[in-house]
Amino acid sequence: MLHVVHHADYMAPAPTRGTFRFDKYMAVMVALRDSGYPLTEHAPEPMPREWLEAVHDPAYVDEVLRAEVPREKERRIGFPVTSHIAQRVRHTNGGTWLAAKLAMRHGYAANSAAGSHHALHETGAGYCVFNDLAVTANRLIAQGEAERVLIVDCDVHQGDGTAALTAGREDIFTLSLHAEKNFPVRKARSTLDLPLEDGTDDEGYMAALTQHLPGVIGEFEPNLVLYQAGVDPHVDDRLGRFALSDEGLLVRDRYVVGEARRRGLPVASALGGGYGSDPHEVGARHARSMIAMAETNATFARSPSIHADMLG
Repeated sequence: MLHVVHHADYMAPAPTRGTFRFDKYMAVMVALRDSGYPLTEHAPEPMPREWLEAVHDPAYVDEVLRAEVPREKERRIGFPVTSHIAQRVRHTNGGTWLAAKLAMRHGYAANSAAGSHHALHETGAGYCVFNDLAVTANRLIAQGEAERVLIVDCDVHQGDGTAALTAGREDIFTLSLHAEKNFPVRKARSTLDLPLEDGTDDEGYMAALTQHLPGVIGEFEPNLVLYQAGVDPHVDDRLGRFALSDEGLLVRDRYVVGEARRRGLPVASALGGGYGSDPHEVGARHARSMIAMAETNATFARSPSIHADMLG
């Protein structure tokens, strides 16, 4: 069973400025529903304002929620922040929070959007408005539902916003596996950065991931893993510089979930990047990713999450 979080507000009208496309989010759900894989859909509540303000500058949060973001910040984000976008990002952030809660019960759950790892304290950037990964990790710890959260970021772009927002915290570990020469030009410092060369293929990518992920989990001993499962390392991605195949992405996702679940750790994934001219093709990549992770989780069905008892 795949537990997936989705909301109608994840879709948004085509922006009047910028090139970002929101239609892939519906394409993901169409692909999941057409796959025949057992699916349970969950609708998130909007992320409470105070949870956002615990991580982001309250003045910036207010700009977004009033849909009055200055033009220079909108340029960094990549599209205008309308009232619809303001409502959307509250739901996508709430979606990652709900996915984390569902993962505690079921072992794995997916948010069909978000993974907004470029959003910073006082502004958004790189198609990201609020940083759902940092906000969710912070809230889980603040509420005592986790002592340590590991954020594994396998998007082709470095998770600079997540790294900056959680810098200096000993209870949040950020691991970023990304293209060294890709966006952003100025990288932040994650707890552990694994920058790879342009053209990295399945073998090279997995060599880096398998060398480091088990040690990070073993030494940090997280209670939960938030996984930014971007599919933009794919060889055909418009904004990627890697050369992973369809199967290479699935091997990656199965490995991340398997390493966590065999230790009894729940995993919540967020969609992350994936760019191309055909939203249905990109959506299908994301859908295959989620199904592969759900299939891996199913092999650990008799090993419930260590936090299942916390949900009653």
